Amino acid sequence: MNTAILNSYRFWAYLQLLRPANIITAWADIMAGFAASGYYLEANLTPLLWLILATTGLYGGGIVFNDVFDAELDAEERPERPIPSGRASRTGATLLGSILLIVGVVAAAQVSWLSEIFAIAIATAALLYDAIAKHHPILGPINMGLCRGGNLLLGVSIVPAALENSWLLALIPIVYIAAITVLSRGEVHGTKHSTGITALLLIVAVLVGLLGLGWLTNYQVLAAFPFLILLSIRVLLPFIKAVRQPTPEQIRIAVKAGVLSLIILDTTVAAGFAGLPYGLLVLSLLPISMILAKIFAVT
Repeated sequence: MNTAILNSYRFWAYLQLLRPANIITAWADIMAGFAASGYYLEANLTPLLWLILATTGLYGGGIVFNDVFDAELDAEERPERPIPSGRASRTGATLLGSILLIVGVVAAAQVSWLSEIFAIAIATAALLYDAIAKHHPILGPINMGLCRGGNLLLGVSIVPAALENSWLLALIPIVYIAAITVLSRGEVHGTKHSTGITALLLIVAVLVGLLGLGWLTNYQVLAAFPFLILLSIRVLLPFIKAVRQPTPEQIRIAVKAGVLSLIILDTTVAAGFAGLPYGLLVLSLLPISMILAKIFAVT
């Protein structure tokens, strides 16, 4: 095989490990946290760009290590994935994941010491999930949720003082990701009816929580409401279908919808704090993520 073609083939395999569509959803976390911090009123966007780079490294590194730790299991259940198929080496993936996590921490450090601490905590939580927690029925969903909740607060950390009033926002992505993680366990063999109901109830709790943000004096419910409706439609319908038909196919559809709709979740938060135009800006990430999701695997 021609060297150039072989290198391109390998590059594509490592790109698949990153799950680019998912990384775009992590950008939305940062933008939502940025809105909650109040820093969006400033003209200087440099800290936001540093944190977008940080979350790219942190999320990308975490998701690469997911495949590194799952290589043996994937060889049995998903042999088409880059590492078990031989298109990417486990050593190469480990190196890539390590570099990405380091880039994430270093980029966050350019914003503040607090941002750096959040980045280190997120990287640690991601590795803990990949290596151990994912196989635990309770700790796994909570651990994964903490990664996304921490990512949202990483965006808020642009203004350290804002964390005092905004840290509870992390509970929303924690519960949301817990719902997706619980359901995703049935992607290969299907799941129990009760598991689907648990995931659905967690999603409903998130929707109620988003509506409850209206109690905050700096949150505009009217600006956020259209996006809340969109989120409800995008997520509830596939989750309800997965409860009725808990087959691997329906579960994969629901999980994919849930992952991509993280952007709508973040849009709802962002619009409430920063207004409708800013919400539309965050929502513009959705079509990009959806296009990438047609090219690269999401789960």
